[in-house]
Amino acid sequence: MERLNEISKELKVHAPFTILGAFTGIILIAFFQKLPSNLSFNIFYVLHPLHVVLSALVTASMYEFHKCDGRGKRCNIWILLIIGYIGSIGIATMSDSIIPYLGEIILGMPNRGIHIGFIEKWWLVNPLAVAGIAIAYFRPSTKFSHAGHVLLSTWASLFHMIMAIGQSLNWIMYLGILFFLFLAVWLPCCVSDIVFPLLFIKEKSRGRG
Repeated sequence: MERLNEISKELKVHAPFTILGAFTGIILIAFFQKLPSNLSFNIFYVLHPLHVVLSALVTASMYEFHKCDGRGKRCNIWILLIIGYIGSIGIATMSDSIIPYLGEIILGMPNRGIHIGFIEKWWLVNPLAVAGIAIAYFRPSTKFSHAGHVLLSTWASLFHMIMAIGQSLNWIMYLGILFFLFLAVWLPCCVSDIVFPLLFIKEKSRGRG
């Protein structure tokens, strides 16, 4: 029950900023909705890898701070690698690719397609996830990262959807995009940054963190 209460609290705290991030996406789409698909693709593969490395840094840092009691003790590198990789690659893929793709299907976008970064550009995305975990191992940090995480995730999700537009947008489409941008960021990013790493930490350890 305590863990569920913590999850609920974190989701409520981060909802307003996530809404603000989603509105920045709507502002951007007003200017970039007619961007050629290949340019949207290239921008997506700048934003998505950056999201992955930041997500890996925050996820692994959260685990290291709580598990190792914030006293400079090193965590098991292999456990940290597994948690950081799944928490970044798995959840960033859900946020930037899968949820936007579901939105593209529901909104009937003509050029919809799913882009799974750790497969489609495995040589770029996977090493960056490992780099984020390595940074967390030697210099763990969660400060000022969540805001950047939210914006990167919003904009990566946005350019995934811009690739699929292929038509003029009406107000209903704008509302639909706003909803899916919020959904794509709110739950996955909070889960990745906060909830996921704490699932692997006993209550006693968390209480000391």
